[in-house]
Amino acid sequence: MRRIFENVIKGKGLIDISKELNREGITAPRSNSWGKTTLHKILTNEAYTGTLLWGQSSIRNLPPVRLENAWAAIVSHDTFKQVQALLRERAFITIHPKRVASNYLLSGLAKCGYCGKTLIGQDAKGGRFHYCVCGTLQKKGAGSCSAGYTQKDKLEQAVIRKIKEHILTYENLKQLVHLVNEEMDALAGDYSERLSVTSVELESVNHRLERLYDALETGSLKLADLAPRIQRLRQRQEQLNAVRLELENLLSDRKVELADMETVKSYVEDLRNLLEDSPLIERKSFIKSFVKEIRVAGNEVVLKYNIPPSVGAPHQETLVVPPIVHYGGRYRT
Repeated sequence: MRRIFENVIKGKGLIDISKELNREGITAPRSNSWGKTTLHKILTNEAYTGTLLWGQSSIRNLPPVRLENAWAAIVSHDTFKQVQALLRERAFITIHPKRVASNYLLSGLAKCGYCGKTLIGQDAKGGRFHYCVCGTLQKKGAGSCSAGYTQKDKLEQAVIRKIKEHILTYENLKQLVHLVNEEMDALAGDYSERLSVTSVELESVNHRLERLYDALETGSLKLADLAPRIQRLRQRQEQLNAVRLELENLLSDRKVELADMETVKSYVEDLRNLLEDSPLIERKSFIKSFVKEIRVAGNEVVLKYNIPPSVGAPHQETLVVPPIVHYGGRYRT
């Protein structure tokens, strides 16, 4: 056991250590082969320092019983503390993509291109390095998915660069304004037709009410006979007035015209700056307005857009991000 602690201090990863022990035919406690989980339990167990801990899971929340030098120590307390520090430094901190405080720009959008699971954000080396890893791989371990580890910063920069190059350009924004204007023109025609029909019916209801009021004033009909009919017509009148007001407001909003070239150019710069300088939550929302999903498989990243980057363009495209190679408990670009 002392050898395991010494190997960690020398810089060996848990996977390398487990492979070495398995090759030598050394049997692991309570199992046939060594793995990261078994090694981690040993390396974090104070029993190997000669310390007895009992009652750590007390249902009454009582403090555990601790007895130093209960038996001969296999490793010193200093060695044990040094190993704990190294394990904390190497350990990944899992950040769920839906967590509000997540500092991962693409959380919720990026998915594994092999199994379809959402990519989970992970920090390593005390928060100095940041990766995106397949949820299946993170949960079930090596061999559960063909995915590797992708550097958070490289993935985010590649996506932002693609959005700037293929979406946030002057020509694309101008075309987008044209498309919006055309769609609004089509809607305006529909609103006008509905407003015309509503106005005709409203005019008919108003005339019928006037005739009933006249009949009431002249005494030709009694109030008891007219009241239910007047109530029904008044309700319909209120409904039609509300519909007419809504349609008139929608038509009044149809005043968006294609901006001049200088204004559109300023929009481009403002939107590009938004991707760099705005708060994280605003940048996330902005990217989600363009990007539907991101699939990562090795160094290949497929962007699926809510709208095509330009008129006539496909709704998805592929870019390349340098992969991460995972081996022996360490990570390299």
